[in-house]
Amino acid sequence: MSSSLTSTLADFATAPVAATLDARLITCLSALDWLAVGRAGADETVSRIVRDLALGESGAGQAQLFGSDVAVPARAAALVNGTTSHALDYDDTHFAHIGHPSVAVFPAALAVGEARETPLVDVLEAALVGMELSIRIGLWLGRGHYQAGFHQTATSGAFGAAAAAGRILGLDATAMGHALGLTATRAAGLKAQFGTMGKPYNAGLAASAGVEVARLIDGGLTANPDAIEGAFGFGATHHGENATDPALDGLGETWLFEQVSHKFHACCHGLHAALEAARTLDIAAPEIAEIVVRTHPRWMSVCNQPAPETGLGAKFSYATVLAMRAVGYDTAKLNSYDDAVCADPRVQDIRNRVLVQADATLTETQAAVTVLRRDGVRREAAHDLLAPMRRAEREDRVRAKAASLIGPDLAARAWEMLRQGGSAMGFAALMHD
Repeated sequence: MSSSLTSTLADFATAPVAATLDARLITCLSALDWLAVGRAGADETVSRIVRDLALGESGAGQAQLFGSDVAVPARAAALVNGTTSHALDYDDTHFAHIGHPSVAVFPAALAVGEARETPLVDVLEAALVGMELSIRIGLWLGRGHYQAGFHQTATSGAFGAAAAAGRILGLDATAMGHALGLTATRAAGLKAQFGTMGKPYNAGLAASAGVEVARLIDGGLTANPDAIEGAFGFGATHHGENATDPALDGLGETWLFEQVSHKFHACCHGLHAALEAARTLDIAAPEIAEIVVRTHPRWMSVCNQPAPETGLGAKFSYATVLAMRAVGYDTAKLNSYDDAVCADPRVQDIRNRVLVQADATLTETQAAVTVLRRDGVRREAAHDLLAPMRRAEREDRVRAKAASLIGPDLAARAWEMLRQGGSAMGFAALMHD
């Protein structure tokens, strides 16, 4: 292969893994998180529509689905499970490339792992490699790709899904290079779908494309490895910045996936830094005179709905989520976001006292919250979602989130399987009752 990026990534995707304990632990936590949000999202309309499509077509029973005990072909399972696990938009995010790694890669790795009866530990390792590769591709494409309107979860995610599926299938470095090159023809997804069922479908497209490409290459199909970097390649045609150095820096030694951010509030990730800052402050409703939120300017057009009337709108409103917290609503619970909450006079009273300000000195992952109490006491806290989280705290919070979504018994069973080992089929059986 002549392509330095593709050949280096292909070597990485097929080589033995020397992952840190943190990278492996966080992979297990993301798998638990993915399982929980997937099960919780199985009854969403988009999930039912895509699932019904797969079940209606039938086919070889290779892999299992969220929301059904009927197995379907691996490619169809990846489509359904990728879409379903992103339906609630409650899954993990990586801010280095503004993408959701797990929902694109885990469905592909697990579907192929089931079809091949792969040990769960190998599926997790393949998923880690795929998610790391998707982040590296995202860095190579740069922010210009995202700002032009492409959805990184779908585009970068497809490359990660192909790498994970190809690793499980045993592709060598040359074949993996062809798989990544072929993915350049299949990777697609637009931000124009945000706010519609098309957004979670983008994640399903990435997972499905990864399975399809890897299996085609495994079957003997060949492609152009230079289709990522070439003159008419993916980067050139999709506003890529060709940032090779940051994309490959420390590859195989430094695991950028360790910086993944798990969602602990069931709302837009742009609100999370402010909510995390608020956790450290006393913001009991009767005492509040004013709350000031400072945030990066990009979130002002995304998360600053001043007085939403619906639960969905509340998920994009600094004023509403901080008011919810002040009056005692749990922002981690899905059912906290409904129209009745927006109509609660207590919430409306507090949100009228919330001032949101753009602050260009903050990064996209930072926020600062100042609370002025009626007694004149002023308190301020700041949070950065990229700030290192202690391993024990992260584990406790992810496991607590999973328990709240799928019940403590199932969450405990899944965690034991992820940490102690098992089969891909055994873990996939936890996706449905």
